[in-house]
Amino acid sequence: MYAERVLSGMRPTGRLHLGHYHGVLKNWVKLQNEYPCLFFVADWHALTTAYDEPGTIEENTWEMVIDWLAAGVDPSLATLFIQSRVPEHAELHLLLSMMTPLGWLERVPTYKDQQEKLEHKDLSTYGFLGYPLLQSADILIYRANRVPVGEDQVPHIEFSREIARRFNHLYGREADFEEKARTAVKKLGAKRAKLYEELRTRFQQEGDHQALERAHALLEEAQNLSMGDRERLFGFLEGSSKMILVEPDALLTEAAKMPGLDGQKMSKSYNNTISLREGAESVTKKIRTMQTDPARVRRTDVGDPEKCPVWQFHLVYSDEGTKQWVQQGCRSAGIGCIECKHPVIDAVLKEQEPMHERAQAYIDDPTLVRNIIADGCERARKLAAETMRDVREAMGLNHT
Repeated sequence: MYAERVLSGMRPTGRLHLGHYHGVLKNWVKLQNEYPCLFFVADWHALTTAYDEPGTIEENTWEMVIDWLAAGVDPSLATLFIQSRVPEHAELHLLLSMMTPLGWLERVPTYKDQQEKLEHKDLSTYGFLGYPLLQSADILIYRANRVPVGEDQVPHIEFSREIARRFNHLYGREADFEEKARTAVKKLGAKRAKLYEELRTRFQQEGDHQALERAHALLEEAQNLSMGDRERLFGFLEGSSKMILVEPDALLTEAAKMPGLDGQKMSKSYNNTISLREGAESVTKKIRTMQTDPARVRRTDVGDPEKCPVWQFHLVYSDEGTKQWVQQGCRSAGIGCIECKHPVIDAVLKEQEPMHERAQAYIDDPTLVRNIIADGCERARKLAAETMRDVREAMGLNHT
């Protein structure tokens, strides 16, 4: 089995907003303290829909990385890199494309969804059809077994699992695989070997997933197995073969609860955002001029917080006492809308303060960001090269 590893990426769309922070970056900051993490700029992915406007990608990349660092992503804990600087992604994508059925790509739910949403663009391209496979290559090249995604992205992870399974089935067979696997079973010792065979039979004949989990635990505990033997036993257990590519699991994240200034989801396309590093004056003005409950025309009119976009901000930022004060004050006209907005303004500015502080060093000296990315790309390439060595060998491309 391979080590635990988390992978996640973002398209470079420029400066990030509070929706990105609450939806993704806060989770990255938490994960970097729990697992080895790789976070990457998905610049090739940006080209799948913006192939005709590449000029913004480079500037957007550096702005986005500064936002990551401002949000608390720590390059001493996580590997930060740019997708296109690790060409092994493209090589694996190409090789996987040789064995990926066309129907698998066409049935990915977001394929038709995106075509409908972006109907003003010509997305009848090979790159757009193949982007889920590039996404799979991004994950599989690092043998990442955990990928933080929202509910809507789970089909992409399942697709990646199917690709890994198909690859291992097609190319993971050694000429004498079964003989080597049976030799490895004996290395477990008589008692464990017997239990392994029982659990293997129960899983393969009855589909008993509890037996599979117990067998996985048994192999994890075995101290005297080489990496090769361990891989063979995992493959033998599941009726496949040597495990070259790791099947990733979705690490489900909560849906972002960060609303936009108009009550809709915070999004640049709705022009309702607050940027991570926006100035205090601009933030204050935006929140002070937010729409409120249309029933409160005058200060003396009573309102309903549930119908007010400002209340959605209180749900994210305010403690229980403040929320009760809002509910009571709004419904009785005891407080005005401007008063209601003050705690939100204070909370957003307080949240952004450390972000401004962290970002300043990188704004003052851009070479710091370049160096972080250079180091991250080097680390990522080493990991990717290990996987590609095994992939080429399995596919008969190890010409020496």
